[in-house]
Amino acid sequence: MRRRAQFITPIPKPKKQRANQAALVFDEGKGLSNEKQYDPTSIINELRYQVDQWRRLPDPNDWLVTPKTVRLLQYRRHHNFNDIRPFFCQIEAVETLIWLSEVAPKAGKVAKRFLEHLANANRDANPELFRIALKLATGAGKTTVMAMIIAWQTINSVRRPGSPNFTRGFLVVAPGLTIRGRLRVLQPYDRTATTRIVNLFRPICCPISNGPRS
Repeated sequence: MRRRAQFITPIPKPKKQRANQAALVFDEGKGLSNEKQYDPTSIINELRYQVDQWRRLPDPNDWLVTPKTVRLLQYRRHHNFNDIRPFFCQIEAVETLIWLSEVAPKAGKVAKRFLEHLANANRDANPELFRIALKLATGAGKTTVMAMIIAWQTINSVRRPGSPNFTRGFLVVAPGLTIRGRLRVLQPYDRTATTRIVNLFRPICCPISNGPRS
């Protein structure tokens, strides 16, 4: 069972306090408080629940995604990979982004509430630059997640060049030369690209030939 997102927010008491003055301390988005409390980040847990329910739908016609996205989802969920298959956290991260981009706009009021939450957060933090961040633990394989996202976007963009939901242009920002060198595997024709990265999408966009046709 997927563990719920839950954070402990320690809030220290002030050492000095004037008379009749309430202590004001931040609790990471839930207003103001003056005691230690839990912040269950309900929006994250609700989003995980919606994505999980969507993932359980057996009929691809109910997924509300493009045919190319259907093939990618089926491949990554059920393909018998020769090496290590993508971790659940990697698949969940990409599927969450797919759900927000392709499914939520068509899935009614409950789903659109998440889009409104993201829009409000972006408007307050950095207007005119809409952003969605995926948070994964150290060692979870974020480069693989980036490759999966790029493949999903590129394949759909080729099929739907006029769609505002997909793109073939990507900006990859690295904190240093060492990390930049490791990210070269994201370039489709780079010789250092590992088989695992390429196998995430090759059977979808470049089917393996079964031999010459007569």
